[in-house]
Amino acid sequence: MSKYILALDQGTTSSRAILFNHEGHVHGCAQQEFRQIFSHPGWVEHDPDDIWQSQIDVARQVMQECGAAASDVAAIGITNQRETTVVWDRATGAAIGNAIVWQDRRTAGICDALREAGHAELFQRKTGLVLDAYFSGTKVKWLLDNVPGARARAERGELAFGTVDSWLISKLCGEHVTDTSNASRTLMFNIHTLAWDDELLALLDIPRSMLPRVVASSEVVGHTHAALFGQPLPIAGIAGDQQAATFGQACMRSGMAKNTYGTGCFMLMNTGADAITSHNNLVTTVGWTSGNGGRADTTYMLEGSVFMAGAIVQWLRDGLGIIQSSAEVEALAASVPDTDGVVFVPAFAGLGAPHWDAYARGTIVGMTRGTTKAHIARAALASIAYQTVDILSAMQNDSAIQLEELRVDGGASRNDLLMQFQADVLGVPVIRPVVTETTALGAAYLAGIAVGFWRSQQEVAAQWRMERRFEPNMGNDERAQRLRQWHRAVERSRAWVE
Repeated sequence: MSKYILALDQGTTSSRAILFNHEGHVHGCAQQEFRQIFSHPGWVEHDPDDIWQSQIDVARQVMQECGAAASDVAAIGITNQRETTVVWDRATGAAIGNAIVWQDRRTAGICDALREAGHAELFQRKTGLVLDAYFSGTKVKWLLDNVPGARARAERGELAFGTVDSWLISKLCGEHVTDTSNASRTLMFNIHTLAWDDELLALLDIPRSMLPRVVASSEVVGHTHAALFGQPLPIAGIAGDQQAATFGQACMRSGMAKNTYGTGCFMLMNTGADAITSHNNLVTTVGWTSGNGGRADTTYMLEGSVFMAGAIVQWLRDGLGIIQSSAEVEALAASVPDTDGVVFVPAFAGLGAPHWDAYARGTIVGMTRGTTKAHIARAALASIAYQTVDILSAMQNDSAIQLEELRVDGGASRNDLLMQFQADVLGVPVIRPVVTETTALGAAYLAGIAVGFWRSQQEVAAQWRMERRFEPNMGNDERAQRLRQWHRAVERSRAWVE
């Protein structure tokens, strides 16, 4: 009997591979960072070959380090940075250029033109998304318009588009597929019919022949080439990173919510079978699809996306040099009792939900001669919590659901100072699970259920365990005053780029 599920967690700054045992515990983990490419202001790119090579390297590494043979692995689950866009040659498998990363803002002008032409409501109604450079569709259009010969090759059916899940699967087993959760992030997928939409494709001028086949999040979609691991392994789970984290957090009932503190910050609330239209600048997205892959098997989510969360700490380290490692930020921030009036709005890549301002830029206000690097570090952590409050407020207005608790995960969720401040400014308990690798765990669960490693969603939900609960202890007046100050600073960051 197989002992493990292998989860491939392909993130924005690193690729990881984790072996999970039947209890949902981490048996082994390997991680490798890869290059970030910033060739122009507002542009963020990856080399698709770096993505693939780092991911296959860590997959082999974790199996070798754990002494796991291919026969010990029941299935592979894949979770990935979403919206990041790759276009490749079907015949050679070679990418036609760098991947355009979800953080990239180069297509803001394309979004403006579509909005000015009156198409925003159509895109939201069909896809659940706002017209923003964050999503994949305008990135594909940009590549076709700007890579020499790309559009003609696409029209001849020679090119394939995919988000990172599709790119990895094409390398692992030769299939061209994506799941509903990733498809729902492209601006080309109708989340109500669960199909690519010809009207939207026409507006974006993207040939349908480029698009992958859409599959359920939990089903066997192919088997890896035998040479990769010694024998073929089934690929049985696929989900975008935030949907996978929601599944891994066992937020399987309507009204449950989680927040992931990764490179960005992503809050998702389960709304069950209802695709609730947001009137507060959130997005409606597919959470996951199981069973036969139809609408009855689909769980929907409301989501708010913050572009800069853990990436702020990286900037303190690499950009300012005020810490030597990310782990130092908590002690530095805790060395002062508060921010001394400093407010940091980390709009380095514009503002995400609920503002959607592609032209906002990073701002630090309230500094005096007494401001130190500790105050800036504390303000940086506070900004992550404040952005989450803005999203929760919008989410509660859309859903009419009052959140009772927030489950948290991701690297920065291990920062106790941040989690306590998050509970304080949210006014609800923040709960951290024993297993914080919930993104990879969700992909493992989706794959494991598909091959019978676990029997049901109920079985995996029963494995969830709390590690620590942070209770809010800030008064209502202080909370309101801090949020007012935050919103004043946000206004000063907006529409900065002319």
